[in-house]
Amino acid sequence: MAIAKKPVCLGFGFCPEESAHHFLVTIPAGNREDVLISEHFTWDADGTASRPTFALGEAEGKLRVMLPRAKWDAIADEVRVEINKRLKQDGIKSGSWKTGANPVSRLLGKELVLLAWAIEEADPALIPAAIRNWLGLVPEERWWLYTMTSAATGHAIQGRGKGWRKAVRYALTENPVSGLSHEPLPVFELQRHQASPALPVPTPAPAERKAVRAPRRAKTKEAQPER
Repeated sequence: MAIAKKPVCLGFGFCPEESAHHFLVTIPAGNREDVLISEHFTWDADGTASRPTFALGEAEGKLRVMLPRAKWDAIADEVRVEINKRLKQDGIKSGSWKTGANPVSRLLGKELVLLAWAIEEADPALIPAAIRNWLGLVPEERWWLYTMTSAATGHAIQGRGKGWRKAVRYALTENPVSGLSHEPLPVFELQRHQASPALPVPTPAPAERKAVRAPRRAKTKEAQPER
């Protein structure tokens, strides 16, 4: 029986054979230049991605965040360790940051951008708290927060310091760090702490609403006289 060949993965878990959707972390050679994190949906056969862009309305190569080098250096090691731990669990080789373009898999890239959004305008002294709170979230929570923030304020420049971006910063930098391994952040109460429009509170799914109403209908039925 032939053994299935493992896909070749680049950087941090990016396997072009499985999906071309990925993120690029562009680390400049100079220590005074910003680190750029962009989202990409294509990967050329020669092993290159499109260049990051500031253009509004352009999905391919959209810049999601620009981090000062000092802030990137403050999170780089922690992020590398967390990502490589996850890659090891999936049997994928670990990665390391290098000067130039570093591809990151779609889901891991979303998690990285979420942390970068939290610290881009934060006091550097709050970065350790942001890392701890970020590590305290399960991957699904990070993906959800990224998706909501990206949809409303996902552009590197236009969305900075607004709405969900501002809420994410509050949630990860100002929320008290707990000693518990996982304690969900008060995401749905963040509208009280920002001047932007209130965040939407999720409504229960149809099945959940039905489950909630079921006892009330049962009680009404019991109160009806027998015929």
